Amino acid sequence: MPEPVKLLTIAGSDSGGAAGLQADLKTWTALGVYGMSAVTVVTAQNSVQVAGVQFLPAGFVAQQIDAVLSDYGAAGVKTGFLGQVALIEAVAERLAAYALPHVVVDPVLVNHRGEPLFAADVAAAYRALLLPLATLATPNWREAALLAGRPRPGSLPEVVAVAQALPPPVLVTGWAAGEEMVDVFCPGRETHLLHAPRHATTNTHGSGDTLSAAITAYLALGQPLFQAIHSARSYTRGRLAPGGGPRTARPPLAPCVIRQRHAHKTCLPVPGGFVMIHSKRSECRVACTRVWWPLMIVPWPVSGVWPVSLALAR
Repeated sequence: MPEPVKLLTIAGSDSGGAAGLQADLKTWTALGVYGMSAVTVVTAQNSVQVAGVQFLPAGFVAQQIDAVLSDYGAAGVKTGFLGQVALIEAVAERLAAYALPHVVVDPVLVNHRGEPLFAADVAAAYRALLLPLATLATPNWREAALLAGRPRPGSLPEVVAVAQALPPPVLVTGWAAGEEMVDVFCPGRETHLLHAPRHATTNTHGSGDTLSAAITAYLALGQPLFQAIHSARSYTRGRLAPGGGPRTARPPLAPCVIRQRHAHKTCLPVPGGFVMIHSKRSECRVACTRVWWPLMIVPWPVSGVWPVSLALAR
């Protein structure tokens, strides 16, 4: 059996399971890669509020990174919620020491209302220490303005100017332009505007984490950067299913949706074993129903997609 592609997320824990390292690990499982984690922050949160935050010591975060990378290694790493200069310094120092081939930096700097979470020194530490190590940075447009030290943009040309002010390559996400959402990709001197239809859904909690995690996976699976971005945007849009998540104030992306592009099987954990989904072609998409143990309802293939077979393994 070939060794799986291994990825490390250095991120915070979302007790609601929608964002943070939980979103990263779910995305990587769906894409057929093996996810590992170094926890930076533990939160008590749900769809309404973040009730509490506990930062882990920077030295312990570095110890987690060393424990994983010195043994397992990794084909790529994604950083998420860091939130303290000391954590950014520790993470940057360890990533520089291991020189991993793919580093995706998702700088968490604002809350879901777009309000800054931290003092300016955190954004400055990102720019000075982590962005130079990044294969790609994926701030949303509000975070990009903080990283660039510029006023919040009020138009698409201003978003482009902010993106161009950041060290490339950078993908600035989430600008709403009428019926479209526009991401701005600056791999160097050129600029690419990436358009997509705007979804009529509130199931967006965790979408930024999912996007950056999917980019990391596709890069590790061998796709060039621009192709990995396109693949990850397509994957994330597929998760934005209206009404697909729990009935909460800020619903997460739709659960139990798997898109498999690079492998012929995906293993999903269940109590006491796992469900293995085999595709008859190199790409499949499966919408899962409820799972009981030891019984289960077999998933149904989405319209237009080749059938799959289901095996239960212990």
